[in-house]
Amino acid sequence: MIMETRYQRHIQLSEIGPNGQEKIKKAKVLVIGAGGLGCPALQYLTAAGVGTLGIMDPDHISISNLQRQIIFNENDLGKNKVLRAKKYLKTLNPDVKVLTFPFALTHENAEQYISVFDIIIDGTDNFYTRYLISDSCILLNKVMVYGALYKFEGQVSVFNYNKGPSYRCLFPYPPHVGEIPNCSEVGVLGVVPGIIGVYQATEAIKVILGLGEVLSGKLLCVNLLSHQNTLLDFEKNQKEIDQIKKQGKAIPIENQDCFVDFELSLFQLSSEEKIKWIDVREDYELPRISHLNPLSSSVSLDLLLSSKQKIIAFCQTGTRSRAFVKKMKNKGVGNCFSLIEGAAELNEWVKKNMNYNGTKI
Repeated sequence: MIMETRYQRHIQLSEIGPNGQEKIKKAKVLVIGAGGLGCPALQYLTAAGVGTLGIMDPDHISISNLQRQIIFNENDLGKNKVLRAKKYLKTLNPDVKVLTFPFALTHENAEQYISVFDIIIDGTDNFYTRYLISDSCILLNKVMVYGALYKFEGQVSVFNYNKGPSYRCLFPYPPHVGEIPNCSEVGVLGVVPGIIGVYQATEAIKVILGLGEVLSGKLLCVNLLSHQNTLLDFEKNQKEIDQIKKQGKAIPIENQDCFVDFELSLFQLSSEEKIKWIDVREDYELPRISHLNPLSSSVSLDLLLSSKQKIIAFCQTGTRSRAFVKKMKNKGVGNCFSLIEGAAELNEWVKKNMNYNGTKI
């Protein structure tokens, strides 16, 4: 009776009815990334009554997330996204089983976690994970619901649906680092991920129900400034799919300038840990946390090579610090990392950890 009342508006639809709602209840959906895309997708899938929802994300909540990740609030700052998301979702619909995975998807664990779900929603903002999801979905015969953002625009598509095209059919190779900026680098209007995330939830429900025209072999491009929606057709590239199947595992893209192993989050650091910080912003970029080395100035390579401490570079968004770390890695500085968060988040972290042992270079 409670189910009938909660989902009455669904059941009233002749295209869904009680049988369709039962399909939704039996579905298992994994949302990878509890960020701008993942949050709205999780909200609507939970409200719709999806029986089992998985959430995977290693990140913690920062103040800059709140502009678009509206299931979180200021009381959640510094806390794990996955665990806070579960708490919110259980208040929204206690009947939904929420599984939490507060860590990153990797080549080592992808099969283990993706294999137990029916549909995988890509709520990520990095190409390393996106290609890993795509390849894993090909190998495990899972549906991937894709979403991407750029400023005032978004994209949505569905891959591997009924033996349809995959993500690699549309984008065979990942771009080089810096070629396509992410939201932290160029910004995004807060409502854009909300809209695209809801599109992703809609496509997932359509796949579950076998309802309507699923965006398989089609890329929906949404421009919220011009109100122009463009639907682009693309074809299946069997060679790309066969290559993945022949390999028998996801094809790594580490050698294509992937920085997953070169980045660290503030929440991986201890206030007792001794760290050498490098600020790679320019002098005119204020306010400064401390006057360190802008990227355009010279940094003593000998000093970096001889350092026994962890070296972490930071900037406003992470773009220049990643470039700096790549340069240092190529010169043999092995203990150099780029800070995932920007300078604003670092400033807040320093205030909360006034006794930290960080030193300047």
